[in-house]
Amino acid sequence: GQRVEEEEHHSLETFTFYLSEPLSKERVEAFSDGVYAIVATLLILDICEDNVPDPKEVEEKFSGSLLEALSEYGPNYLAYFGSFVTIGLLWFVHHSLFLYVTKATRLMGLLNILSLAFIGGLPLAYQLTSEFAEKSHNEIEAIQVSCVITFFASIFQFAIWTTALLHEQETLHPFARYGGKEHTFMFARLALYPCVSLGTFFLTCLLSEFSTAIFHLMQIIIPFAFLALRIFVRICLTVIKALMFLCRRKVVLLEEEEACLSPTESLS
Repeated sequence: GQRVEEEEHHSLETFTFYLSEPLSKERVEAFSDGVYAIVATLLILDICEDNVPDPKEVEEKFSGSLLEALSEYGPNYLAYFGSFVTIGLLWFVHHSLFLYVTKATRLMGLLNILSLAFIGGLPLAYQLTSEFAEKSHNEIEAIQVSCVITFFASIFQFAIWTTALLHEQETLHPFARYGGKEHTFMFARLALYPCVSLGTFFLTCLLSEFSTAIFHLMQIIIPFAFLALRIFVRICLTVIKALMFLCRRKVVLLEEEEACLSPTESLS
């Protein structure tokens, strides 16, 4: 029995050590960029294949007006641009994340593959949100599936950052470790997509009539939220530093007052 326990303990140590072994950061980035590029290409092929008006239809139905014909595909184009922006922003967050990572581990590589698996589902999300009739039950479910795909694609990126923080002395640049400005901004940036996609999912459950508008509003707002996020983080850090400075100043003044008091006054 003791020998079996020792073997299990040894296998557990080997497994833990295996997950913390270093992995080539360059190959992780190259593989990720390739997946993002393929997903973006598939999205472009999808929009070009089924959403181009037929010349005969333009002449007969729209009196030769191409713009009127294209307006019929407006929801599909909106879904395409929203999906493409989502892919672009998730790639941007991924790039920023590995810009701060100095050494990748096998666990980080595993989490990255899980994130890429859901990134690959974004063309599916686009097809689902563009195929079904507006304000139908199927369209609401398609939007919820898209929110779930976006949530898991981003939450695994957040897990990569959390894993890097566990061994920050080895895996992160000094300016991106706990307490730094870049650490705070990166934490907020990685938490943005999981929070927004999860909130959108529950909003579509509660307000099913406005689910399409809520989903497209989320896709439009998030790029501006990334810009506002850095300003918000900087303002918060400035306020915190000012409060800390005032507290330290108050402590220094109290110490100076105590130093100026006579021994008898201090005792009293």
